[in-house]
Order: sequence, then structure tokens, then C-alpha cells
Amino acid sequence: MKRILIYAAAALILLAGCKGNKEQAPAPEETQAEEAQTTETTQEESTMKETPAAPADKWAELGDEPTLKIKTTDGTMTVKLYADTPLHRDNFVKLAKKGFYDGILFHRIIKGFMIQGGDPLTKDTTQVAMYGTGGPGYTIPAEILPNHTHKKGALAAARRGDQANPAKASSGSQFYIVQDAEGCKHLDGEYTIFGEVIDGLNVVDKIAAERTDFRDRPLRKVEIISITPAE
Repeated sequence: MKRILIYAAAALILLAGCKGNKEQAPAPEETQAEEAQTTETTQEESTMKETPAAPADKWAELGDEPTLKIKTTDGTMTVKLYADTPLHRDNFVKLAKKGFYDGILFHRIIKGFMIQGGDPLTKDTTQVAMYGTGGPGYTIPAEILPNHTHKKGALAAARRGDQANPAKASSGSQFYIVQDAEGCKHLDGEYTIFGEVIDGLNVVDKIAAERTDFRDRPLRKVEIISITPAE
């Protein structure tokens, strides 16, 4: 019974969503509460030749709508983050820059709905029963805007359910990517959408097609290898 309750709690990472067969499925939501919380360039003179310039810091060159490459074991996606959701944009960039997402799994996959990842607990195989409940220890205030909808490839933040989280604050790290717009359209206005996949939608489909168990966990590891600035 205790094990069943743990699985049931982990499933709350998503609010009610729909599978391809239109059955109800839990939507992107987090189960455990989280608490909110220049490089100077020098130039040297040389009588022989000039010193070659140092490679540019791609992270420092990101604009208001940065594009990042999410390299996974199933292929690479390029995402654009939105300027009008700056809290979520800046947080995602911050975590990606320090390698927070490297090695994290897509722990929840529902074909005809979405793929979800971002839980640091998935790096630890001894924590399987708790997959879907982890995060960086804080939440992000909601930035839900009517101009962003759950279209295919939409990148959105997971969160806890309304009863425990009436302000709809987002998980500090867990996110989901829409695989099917029809299956997720009822989530519009309920979750913060802060970006979209602009290249690699076929990778989203490939991940969504992975075989899963009864808890919607893929039978093989689908891992985020790295998130880096797009060239």
C-alpha cells in the first residue's frame, strides 16, 4: 500500500491531460512543495604578432529570446525561450549553463500528450520510486500568458496541482514538451509556457514513441546529455 501511495503521489506531476485515446492522464505538475527562493578582457602588445582572441562565451551572447540545443539519447532538439516569460527563461538558462540538466532523464512519457523531464532525482537509480518529485529547492512565480498555447513543441513548466498550489507556481526545474496539441489544449491558461521547439520535432515524436510501463516511465533510459547555446 505504501508503494502504491508513492506512485500515486508521483503521478501528480501533471494535471489532468489526455492520451491519444482520449483517456484522462495526469498533467505536468510537481508532487513535492518547493520553497521560493564580466569577464574582463585584457590585451597584450607583442612585437612579433598579436595574441589570438579568446573564444567567445556563447552563454554571454544569448539575447532576449535565446536558442538552446537539448541533446538527448534520442536526438537533438533546438528550443527558443520567450522574452515575455523572463523568470522562466532566465532560470532555465541558469540551470542549463551550470550543467544541472546533464544526465537527467525524461521520466514520464505519454504518446499523444507530452514528454516530461527535469527531475534531478532521475540521476540516481536508487530513487526510482521518487522520480517526478525532485527539483532544485524552489518554485518560480507563474507567467501564464494568453498568447502562448499548448501547440506541438511548446515548452512548459510542470507544477503542483491547484489544491496545493493555487497560485500555479512552477517547478524550479521540471518541464514538459507538448507532443500532441489536441491532447494538451485543455492545459492552456493553467501552466506557464516559456518556449518552443523550433527544430527537432521528430525527436519529440521519437521520445513519445518509447515503450513505457504502467507508470508512464520509459522502459529504457531517455537521457538529456547536455543543453548548450545553439550555434
